[in-house]
Amino acid sequence: MTVTRRDFAAAAGLGLVGALLPGERRMTLADRIMAEPAEPIPPFTFKIEQQVGKIAAGGYAREATVKEFALSEGLAGVSMYLKPGGLRELHWHALAAEWAFMDRGRCRITVFDPDGHNEVVDLGPGDIWYFPRGYGHSLQGLGPEETHFVLIFDSGHFSEYGTFSITDWMGLTTPNVLSQNFSTPQATFANIPKKEVYIAQGRVPAPLPSDPAPGTERVGSETHRYRLMAQAPHEFPGGTIRLASSVEFPVSRTFTGAYMTLKPGALRAMHWHPNADEWQYYLSGRVRVTLFGSSGRSRTEEVGPGEVVYIPRGFGHHLESLGPDEARLVLGFNSGIYQESSLAQWLATVPPEIVTDNTGIPESTVAGFSRSTPGIIASR
Repeated sequence: MTVTRRDFAAAAGLGLVGALLPGERRMTLADRIMAEPAEPIPPFTFKIEQQVGKIAAGGYAREATVKEFALSEGLAGVSMYLKPGGLRELHWHALAAEWAFMDRGRCRITVFDPDGHNEVVDLGPGDIWYFPRGYGHSLQGLGPEETHFVLIFDSGHFSEYGTFSITDWMGLTTPNVLSQNFSTPQATFANIPKKEVYIAQGRVPAPLPSDPAPGTERVGSETHRYRLMAQAPHEFPGGTIRLASSVEFPVSRTFTGAYMTLKPGALRAMHWHPNADEWQYYLSGRVRVTLFGSSGRSRTEEVGPGEVVYIPRGFGHHLESLGPDEARLVLGFNSGIYQESSLAQWLATVPPEIVTDNTGIPESTVAGFSRSTPGIIASR
């Protein structure tokens, strides 16, 4: 995106010039919306499951990056499916950390860190994983059914189709270098792929041993797996929230993930997130989402299963579950520290006379507002 003089002038008026100096970050679409009151709020939903995506021997993937979904500068996402034995090959990401939610099936992950630690674990529905930027890893479907998981990356410019894959690298490297690097004859590499495999069709792996042989593992102090659905949820009259920030899941330092349910007719209360963008993937239900963009602007869109919503950092929003089915959604935030500011809780903590003078709401009514965050409110 090219920064124009108009962008620079608008930013100067808001004290944002430093963000636009040469060598600094580009002005995002969300920045422009806030800087230019005449800028309309663009679409903030995306039909990820209607994309063709990338198909390989062992599975397929569909993604939503800033290229396809212009507003989503802060986060990108992928819906990936692996056949039994389907292997998302050994690779790493230079641009973003990876967080994932297991929707169905079973998956084996391997992860390797710069200190030489490795972890090999199996995950099932409701489990999550997190790989820091640059950590080598692989994913494999364990069967017997197809495995589906949702991946979220903490950069909207990240593309799952442009990762650092070992077949891509080795296929471009001369046999003599490979031979010297691995201390093995050149003939060892005669049949390696000549280009990136992406998702190979491998063998369904055997179960992991319950007691690994002594000396066969070198696992770090922090696991990359967290059983999110085993967590006791935060319960509200209208639904539930399970949250995994760096507090609950210490290795997840740059990312917070969540799983939310909304009963039919429930309202996810009006709020905003001061420190993070939000990316949502809908598993079930129908929901009306309203985004508040300041300067007299808001936009409302309806979403359902297989669709994505992006909420820029600091933008007010609320969700209405349209029923008759419970809505289930996966949430991702590009900060390891979760922050939420509730409109109702805020007004309850301000002196009532200020709220009355500001809004016209009777002071006696304001005095009765609850100081607890409403979270998810049940249908009336």
